[in-house]
Amino acid sequence: MSQIAIKMNQTTAPLLTPSIPAEDTEMVNNIFEGIKAHIGFVPDALKLYSISPPLLQAFVGNIGYFTQGTNLPAVLTTMIRYLVSTKAECQFCIDLNEGFLSNLGVDLDDARRAKNDPQLAPLDDKEKVLLLLALNSINDPDGVDKDDIDQARQAGWSERDIFDAVAQAASNRSLNYILRTFNVRQQGVFS
Repeated sequence: MSQIAIKMNQTTAPLLTPSIPAEDTEMVNNIFEGIKAHIGFVPDALKLYSISPPLLQAFVGNIGYFTQGTNLPAVLTTMIRYLVSTKAECQFCIDLNEGFLSNLGVDLDDARRAKNDPQLAPLDDKEKVLLLLALNSINDPDGVDKDDIDQARQAGWSERDIFDAVAQAASNRSLNYILRTFNVRQQGVFS
């Protein structure tokens, strides 16, 4: 095998292979069954988390909150994850969130235009205010000031909504870096 082929195989293979601890098999399988029932499959990002079942449980709880517990619209939270992932160059999350956006009825060409200019995101003006705040919180957290928060409040967002948007962005950035660190670049690497 040539050196280039060896290097390509090293860069495309995940650096860890999930192995569920025997004592946590039932808990992890129950979590995975719930995920399959909800979205039809278990994303490899969650399979990676099964290495540490308590972190998997916490992460899935976080996902559950953002899909069912927050007041933020699903398209907004998905656009936050999509654009945070784009900036972090996490192809796995970009692809996954494009699938979610498509399932939510968003035209992917419209979503993709927002990669270069978040003002073009297929959201209403109120939602764009919160999207931009969430993105700024990740890209320049020290640059977020009272005026940014006041602008979100004036758009009609509560403090909880503002916090949730920033927390969604931060949580997603964390996932982006975990996946990139362990070289989980696309769905199907653990099949």
